[in-house]
Amino acid sequence: MFGYVIRRLAGAIPTIFIIVTLAFFMIRLAPGGPFDLERPIDPLIMENLNRAYHFDKPLWQQYFIYLGNLLQGDLGPSFTRRDFTVVDLFSTGLPVSIRLGATAIIIALVFGTSLGALAALRQNSWVDYAVVGTATFGITIPTFVVAPLLSLVFGVMLGWLPAGGWDGGRVANMVLPVTTLALPQIAAIARLTRGATIEALRSNHVRTARAYGLPPFVVVVVHTLRAAVLPVVSYLGPTAAALLTGSVVVETIFGIPGIGRYFVQGALGRDYTMVMGTVVVIAIFVLLFNLIVDILYAWLDPRVRYD
Repeated sequence: MFGYVIRRLAGAIPTIFIIVTLAFFMIRLAPGGPFDLERPIDPLIMENLNRAYHFDKPLWQQYFIYLGNLLQGDLGPSFTRRDFTVVDLFSTGLPVSIRLGATAIIIALVFGTSLGALAALRQNSWVDYAVVGTATFGITIPTFVVAPLLSLVFGVMLGWLPAGGWDGGRVANMVLPVTTLALPQIAAIARLTRGATIEALRSNHVRTARAYGLPPFVVVVVHTLRAAVLPVVSYLGPTAAALLTGSVVVETIFGIPGIGRYFVQGALGRDYTMVMGTVVVIAIFVLLFNLIVDILYAWLDPRVRYD
């Protein structure tokens, strides 16, 4: 397993390199620039800005300058927030996004697996139909509809919770954005768990466990759910990476200072370094969580082995 992990980490280096290269040239080829304003800048000032940020050099030279800085951990200055570097903004925004996403993932796992297992154990009953129907409804409603609706009802009309803002990460400020992030994941995990649990209940090893007279709790928790959780683990790889690196819609609607909100502001303001930094962080998280998923697979399923 250790050798497999080392090979995967080594293989991640060229993957990140390709992602960075594609993102760099795609962003630079887009029309506009970070200093394009409604009121034109004095040509002399524009020339000094281009020289300071290496925009006066050919694109291939800018690319190698960026790569050299990236290897040193320097993501560059932010063009939309002139007093900060991208690392400065990520050092404050990434913990916010991780806290928000981690809370949503934990809630989604607890409720999604519980509801899915319950529906599978009560297959074709009213409980099963209720879980499946609610889960289908939850998957189809996008977050850009749920977020303003929750904010309007619970924040504005009822006044129970803050409609937006972060305020140092108080629990009250986290309830609505976490709920918005968790609801579609609960629905997706419930459906995955239900289908996998039904299949596991019909498998030979579960039938054998029942034939040996093991208690129903042991049969369900130890033998059934361990096999049923494999599709959920697979699903959580990219999902966890996306949630932990910030939800663009949720952070923008609720005014949360995470990197998802910074990404939107950077894209609108042609902040090349901010967009590139977000791409790098997301790529690292996706590769890391895919590796974690593979390791969990080997731990949960004895038939899976990595040489």
